[in-house]
Amino acid sequence: MKRLFKWFVLLLLAILAAIFFWGYAPDTDAARMEAKYGSAASRFAELEPGLRVHYRDEGNRDGRVLVLIHGSNASLHTWESWVAIIGKDFRVISLDLPGHGLTGKNPAGRYDNASYVGVVDRLLTKLNVNKAVIGGNSMGGGVTWMYALAHPEKVEAMLLVDSGGQPYAKSGDTPLGFRLMRMPVLKEAARFIAPRSIFESSVKTSMSVQSKIDDKLVDRYWELNRYPGNREATIQRFSNPNSMQSGTKEKLATIKIPVLILWGAQDNLIPVSSANWFAEAMPQAKLIIYPDVGHIPMEEIPEKSAGDVKAWLAGLNPDKVTQPSG
Repeated sequence: MKRLFKWFVLLLLAILAAIFFWGYAPDTDAARMEAKYGSAASRFAELEPGLRVHYRDEGNRDGRVLVLIHGSNASLHTWESWVAIIGKDFRVISLDLPGHGLTGKNPAGRYDNASYVGVVDRLLTKLNVNKAVIGGNSMGGGVTWMYALAHPEKVEAMLLVDSGGQPYAKSGDTPLGFRLMRMPVLKEAARFIAPRSIFESSVKTSMSVQSKIDDKLVDRYWELNRYPGNREATIQRFSNPNSMQSGTKEKLATIKIPVLILWGAQDNLIPVSSANWFAEAMPQAKLIIYPDVGHIPMEEIPEKSAGDVKAWLAGLNPDKVTQPSG
């Protein structure tokens, strides 16, 4: 019996060692990541001691202001195609939330939607933007409607792209990376183990338009998620069941501004039924559902989705156009 137990322990250690050597991935180098994934438009704003937020302020400085907020484990790079298209006529501000992209660690250790609302507000205050159209994807959509509720006087219109917020929304084929982060032991192992294959699998599950997935895109998700501080932030977010917060139709009904809802019909992370839930809560909303598109329309069908946003922005009441500021 003792010999059997000994062999069992040795086998278990061998398996763990194999997993470690297969998937061990240290943090990426911050300076190298900033050189690789920064751009001429990249700026860093210290919004509080030690919190250095990466953002870009691009496009037509005389145009209406559009603020774009990425989703969980993504970055402002998810909006790059939109910025290139929409920025010809509108001013577009995007940012990496704490624990994401090139922003990294929040010294306060807060990575919930409520704290993200504060980060967005402090950045806009720093940029002297008093009113804007606010938009977000997935978790960023949750930050968007929470911002609209917290600062209604600062939001001209709202854009939700496959947004989080419906309570108990049933997803389909949840990406592998998200499933692993909900498993206590494996979640802790994510501090050291991050196989590129898991990120590739998660991206392929999230995006239905597979032709848009290439090595460059997968590497971006894989490398930026290992930017110093980001993995610890991810573990904290997934450990906090209240980090993303759900909405209610009653709360959302108090939002009276124009709303555009974009959704991929094949979203495996947040079902398309959530699009209808949001539209029912805000009957003034315009709803567009894209067939054969997944969770990230701005990366899967950038030209079509950006064109719809551009047309919607152009159709907003011109008397409420945000005047250039800053």
